[in-house]
Amino acid sequence: MRGVIKRLIANIQLSNPDPVKRLAAVKEIMGKVTSDQIDAVKTLSESEPNAEVKREMETLVQLSELQSSDEDVVKAAIIGLKGNMNQQVRPKLEDLLTSESAEIAASAKTTLEAINKKVTWYGHLETLFFGLSLGSVLVLAAIGLAITFGVMGVINMAHGELIMIGAYTTYTIQHYIMPNYPGVSLILSIPAAFVVAGLVGIIIEKTVIRHLYGRPLETLLATFGISLILQQAVRSIFSPLNRSVETPEWMSGSIQINEVLSLTLNRLYVIAFCLVVFAALFIVLKKTSLGLQVRAVSQNRGMARAMGVKASKVDAMTFGLGAGIAGIAGVALSQLTNVGPNLGQSYIIDSFMVVVFGGVGNLWGTLISGFSLGIANKFMEPYAGAVLAKILVLVFIILFIQKRPRGLFPQKGRAADS
Repeated sequence: MRGVIKRLIANIQLSNPDPVKRLAAVKEIMGKVTSDQIDAVKTLSESEPNAEVKREMETLVQLSELQSSDEDVVKAAIIGLKGNMNQQVRPKLEDLLTSESAEIAASAKTTLEAINKKVTWYGHLETLFFGLSLGSVLVLAAIGLAITFGVMGVINMAHGELIMIGAYTTYTIQHYIMPNYPGVSLILSIPAAFVVAGLVGIIIEKTVIRHLYGRPLETLLATFGISLILQQAVRSIFSPLNRSVETPEWMSGSIQINEVLSLTLNRLYVIAFCLVVFAALFIVLKKTSLGLQVRAVSQNRGMARAMGVKASKVDAMTFGLGAGIAGIAGVALSQLTNVGPNLGQSYIIDSFMVVVFGGVGNLWGTLISGFSLGIANKFMEPYAGAVLAKILVLVFIILFIQKRPRGLFPQKGRAADS
């Protein structure tokens, strides 16, 4: 009875003035349409003003005509379905591959192959989208590391924990300060995470790293120890359990391009956010006095000091800037995954790969290498699996660095060789 009632309601909604409701009504009776409904839909489709609703109505009629006893009607319906990616079209055409009529079977095979090619093409577009979203995460995670590594030569193993601090800042603001306003709290978390992670970075630089310049192995060990301390501090404060950050309503859902391709809004926002952060950082480094000093110290520290640049101050500000950007990356990651003490550890190795592949200290190199590695990883995953895909990317980077030790875009300056 419920099925009958739904079909009756759908019949009524087929004439609704709202095209959204008409489209929903067509989809409701798709695959379970009766003969009297087919005649009604065929009549309505002739005068339907909305292109999307008209296309769905025609699809519904053609799917029903595939079951006709008239071969000419079936062949016309098969031709009409060419390129149609509706979820019910391919199974119906596959059933016709075993038809007693050779002409119908051949026509169904031709149409099915054309649809499969189109579906494969859109599948590649979806993989590209996922690769861009992964690449944007890698860029956000690595861009702060590129600055500190390029200017100061410090191998900061605590960079992942700075990302974690940004994510926990987002969680704290949303759950303890503004629990009823997830959208506003997320926006406020961006400057808050930048400040909190930046201050932690400056403290680390002034208390530990400043005394270890010129000794990269010791900075690596020291920052690894700091990463363990920060992880344990988070476990003591927030508990070792993962926490979830609520996604605002305007970031939820997806944009449906067609029947086989949809773009999730949270990943679209992360990609856009990555580009905005990159543009802002690029302007800071190219158009401000701090950026000029950072570039001077990174290219020739001795000459910069001789020209009156306070290298120690630049180092602290640079480390704080890189740490702040890592905190912002944590805000973005909180929308894609759970927040936990081990959040940063998942991205520290990938961040170093992005920096080395793109060229130490080069922003454009970091952007291009991050997106390149993200896209390559996603395209290899269906064939090699997630783990093997990462291994293959690592092997590629090792071989690439053997040929180009300075990466895609090598740093320029007299001190670049050292």
